[in-house]
Amino acid sequence: MKLSNILTGGLFAAALALAGGTASAQVKIALDSPPDLDGSGSYVWAHAFASYLNDHGMEAEEFQRGALGGDDELFDQVSQGLLEVSMSPLNIVGSIDKLIYGLRLPYFFSGMEEVDRAMVEGGMLAKINEATTPEGVRVVSVNTVGQASGIFNTKKPVNSVADMAGLRMRALDESQIELYEAWGAAGTIVSWAEVPNALQTGVADGYLNPAFVPLLFGHTDFIKHFTNAAISPSLRITILSEDWYQGLSDEDRATVDAAIAAATQANRDWLKTQDAVMGKLEAAGVAVVQLDEAARAEFRAASAPAYESGLLTPEQIAAWEAAKGN
Repeated sequence: MKLSNILTGGLFAAALALAGGTASAQVKIALDSPPDLDGSGSYVWAHAFASYLNDHGMEAEEFQRGALGGDDELFDQVSQGLLEVSMSPLNIVGSIDKLIYGLRLPYFFSGMEEVDRAMVEGGMLAKINEATTPEGVRVVSVNTVGQASGIFNTKKPVNSVADMAGLRMRALDESQIELYEAWGAAGTIVSWAEVPNALQTGVADGYLNPAFVPLLFGHTDFIKHFTNAAISPSLRITILSEDWYQGLSDEDRATVDAAIAAATQANRDWLKTQDAVMGKLEAAGVAVVQLDEAARAEFRAASAPAYESGLLTPEQIAAWEAAKGN
């Protein structure tokens, strides 16, 4: 497989200078993870997308994580048409409309098949874009970055909800803090760049993530426990500049649409290869707890406040329920 060039920040100004109009001669793709085709589902999506474009006459370049700015800066660049494609967190478009937070509801989806059914057949991707495209941002894919999220921490095994007591967990936002509190733990918002320092200094004791994360980001020196709680699918999104997308010729837009489909399929195929991750964690010195059904049911019941937090309206939750077809 041909690897695309991965550019650093020093070339960003030159890349922007090429943009010129609504459609750029070069498609810039901002990565959100290391360029690891074995360990990063997000990179699998980005690389498959870039490769398809390059193979079909549209020049595409990958930019290292952080080279073009943080998530908020990338969002602004996409919305202004300065950046074509960004691999981004769900919450970045939650600032426009909170409907996308349905994808983070604990113990709501059984797996990626249900997510895909809700997004495509159930029409939730179109509903999300009804709010985001007027702001210059199009969500084109939900990307799995690994098996369903579990509980990592530096201190102790977590075999039950009771074991969460005394842990202070890194949170993405206030809604995740509410989930931790429902489990009897505490939460503190920490940016991803600050997570290693927070874990080593005790500012945070752990985080929720899929099993591959400490392996990919080098956290196994201080993360020592993982509970495979299968809380929710581990997801990121791909966003495009709506101005750029609408400014494409019909032929180029069809190529981009085909690249999106190819990248999404590559991402789903990659997920099927991830069963070996638990063994890799254990080999790296991380003790793995597999929850039994009673403990899983306890976590599911304790997560109920997340459905009543006000982050999503009852009508929005009902829409997600209908969309997944259960």
